[in-house]
Amino acid sequence: MLLREEKRALLDLARSTIRARLDRTPPPSEDAPSSTLKEPRGAFVTLHKKGALRGCIGIVEAIKPLWRTVSEMALASAFSDPRFPPLLKEEYDGIEIEISVMSPVRKVDTVDEIEVGTHGIIIKRGFQQGLLLPQVATEEGWDRETFLEHTCYKAGLGGGCWKRQGTEISVFSAEVFSERTV
Repeated sequence: MLLREEKRALLDLARSTIRARLDRTPPPSEDAPSSTLKEPRGAFVTLHKKGALRGCIGIVEAIKPLWRTVSEMALASAFSDPRFPPLLKEEYDGIEIEISVMSPVRKVDTVDEIEVGTHGIIIKRGFQQGLLLPQVATEEGWDRETFLEHTCYKAGLGGGCWKRQGTEISVFSAEVFSERTV
């Protein structure tokens, strides 16, 4: 669990990193304010504009310090999400930033292990993979089966792919916080 000050520092980092790119100024310091933020963790940065999704990119694997992961994912969400054009300076003040700090991923033996609202899902079949964050099911009001179906769609597979032999299902949890909640 992150402390309130650490959450605030990550949100400030994400916002100032995006601002620096828009202003073409040097990025904020890479020096994390706590040892916890230096630990390798996966994270997603989600941008909302007037309540609608405006960008969301992240990594599940803990391959870089959380501080650096959040900085890089903030830039990717703002400028590299293929679903949206790059963020414009005029949009900056109207975005809200949300961060999801990931737990380690674990495979499940049965879908009964999936807790809607607690777990995010990764579905993998062959070379195709889809991921949905835990908060998506809650925000959409989905039950477990609907959540699984939409994760299949995200992977570019049919909605029932999760029922087929050879489909790998993994779960993770996330500590989710935003500028509105911290």
